[in-house]
Amino acid sequence: MSDRIVSWHDAPSRPAFTPPAGAVDAHCHVFGPQARFPFSPKAKYLPADAGPEKLFALRDHLGFSRNVIVQASCHGTDNSATLDAIARSEGRARGVAVVDPAISEDHLHRLHDGGMRAVRFNFLKRLVDNAPKDRFLDVAKRLPAGWHVVIYFEADILDELRAFIDAIPVPVVIDHMGRPDVTQGPDGPDMKAFRSLLDSREDLWFKPTCPDRLDAKKEGGQGDPWDAFAKAVAPLVADYPDRCIWGTDWPHPNMQDEVPDDGHIVDMIPRIAPTAELQRKLLVDNPMKLYWDDVETAG
Repeated sequence: MSDRIVSWHDAPSRPAFTPPAGAVDAHCHVFGPQARFPFSPKAKYLPADAGPEKLFALRDHLGFSRNVIVQASCHGTDNSATLDAIARSEGRARGVAVVDPAISEDHLHRLHDGGMRAVRFNFLKRLVDNAPKDRFLDVAKRLPAGWHVVIYFEADILDELRAFIDAIPVPVVIDHMGRPDVTQGPDGPDMKAFRSLLDSREDLWFKPTCPDRLDAKKEGGQGDPWDAFAKAVAPLVADYPDRCIWGTDWPHPNMQDEVPDDGHIVDMIPRIAPTAELQRKLLVDNPMKLYWDDVETAG
């Protein structure tokens, strides 16, 4: 790989929707800058630099107050870029780490001190070469108090992962709802299977995110304005309002062929969470509970 990928909009629109005070973009990333934070030799893509300055400028442009920065797969298990962004956030960012399963408890606690509050297990074969369930479970058993596990997978392996998910001894957050086929509608087999998973344990959370991925033209959808996504996901948010968190997924890894407008992504929020109460839970109360339980307000 030699070409640096740009997967984000150069001039995102300002959303018509105004997020509530204290709103959290609870799923975003930073890339590099490569000169300071080299990418992993195992990286499946090589993005252009998208550092904390760009991220925080977008946060302000979109009307958000905080970020949860998820370690990008292109940085592997070296969390330095994410920790640097958190350190620069003036207390307005927390993080989700990716770690080597052999990580020591001392190292885990150093990540905690740096603002990490979860560890992510990635099962997308196009992004990672190995996902050892037994070693992941060992890590989950050694996490600092208050941490949770974030899992990223595609819908076709949900059945395969059920026993693994059941065995995780801390709360679990599912990235992008496990990538269901939203064109099946709210009662399609993928969404029914995901609801069954949610019903299996009360400490299982999800991110109703990434309309640009799940309703993309290449996935059989119509693309922006992502009507199939809105139709399929709104009932899920309504039925599980206390267990969902939301994020932009900026800078949209591997979406260079269909780059989304972040303003449009934010304007999806009232389509999946139409009331002020649902919006506050999705954007403030729920992410604050998961990532800032040591502070008193969301302001």
